[in-house]
Amino acid sequence: MKNTLLLTIISLLTFSTFAQSPDLFSYQAVVRDNAGNVVASSAVSLRFSILQTTATGTAQYVETHNPTTDANGLVSIMIGGGTVSSGTFASIDWANDKYFLKVELDPTGGSSFSNMGITQLISVPYAKHAQTADTINKPIAEKDPIFLGSIASKISSADTTLWNNKQDQLVAGNNISIVGNTINASNASWGSSTNKFYLGQDTLGGIVFYTYLDKNGNQHGLVVNKTDSSAQWQSIGSITNAKRSWDGTYNTSLMTGSPAANYVKGLTDGGFTDWYLPSIDELAILWHNFFHVNKALYLSNSKELSHADPYWSSSEHNATNAWFFATGVANLRGKTSTNRVRAVRAF
Repeated sequence: MKNTLLLTIISLLTFSTFAQSPDLFSYQAVVRDNAGNVVASSAVSLRFSILQTTATGTAQYVETHNPTTDANGLVSIMIGGGTVSSGTFASIDWANDKYFLKVELDPTGGSSFSNMGITQLISVPYAKHAQTADTINKPIAEKDPIFLGSIASKISSADTTLWNNKQDQLVAGNNISIVGNTINASNASWGSSTNKFYLGQDTLGGIVFYTYLDKNGNQHGLVVNKTDSSAQWQSIGSITNAKRSWDGTYNTSLMTGSPAANYVKGLTDGGFTDWYLPSIDELAILWHNFFHVNKALYLSNSKELSHADPYWSSSEHNATNAWFFATGVANLRGKTSTNRVRAVRAF
């Protein structure tokens, strides 16, 4: 029986402009099978569609590519340089609407494509829109009548000298020090024993990957577990209403009958039993702090986080799909799919 394959996006939207050829942006992906193994040295077919306005919008441009994966299962594509099926890439008006990239794959190298996901294009419209600056070839004389009529336009060097001398008349208050031109504010609670946590710290049963101070100056944050597992989000596609993008604790409490939730709820690492499946926003924070976390995991001889493998969040999308995070991209997948699961807890 043929395996269903998946694409793991590595990098997307690297924009290039050439003097005598159309604009392009690069796309890289790793092709894996259901067991998570890369599909190496194989001819595959990819179809890319640029959809306008929404993820279900009209395709403004469609092209196909027939690359061969390398020894690591990697394919590298220049979108805008493939075999055109419909539309004109150069005529897309990036600045005036939202656009989405739909990726389809035929692992046999034919034309029986399967939808691998749809992602909103964020960088391309701005990069394309910025090209309008190429038409400016001389200085612009700024004549703002509002500014010229304001008090600010009449400030002289004598005025600024007078103001700079006012620093000698400043008086320090509680937790304030003034030394020369430098004013420092200190808060005793920031350096207290209760505010001792830092990114990458091995404590509280895992690795600290996020910290913040509340309005009272008390430190809080998030800790990621040192181990992980693989599990389905849910064995059946029932609705849990676990749809908060920022609140993994709330979502996990609603995920009854979920193999992923049952795994994290059963953890007692560090003597703590309040582990939960992170929300999609918490996973995004974790990904951006991989440097601190993976360095600490390596030093503690623990399993490092993967940049390529998909991790389940606790944020549901609808009855059949939930959000996952991989290689810096949030996307949707069927709940019965198996992804990696890494628990977090708050302090």
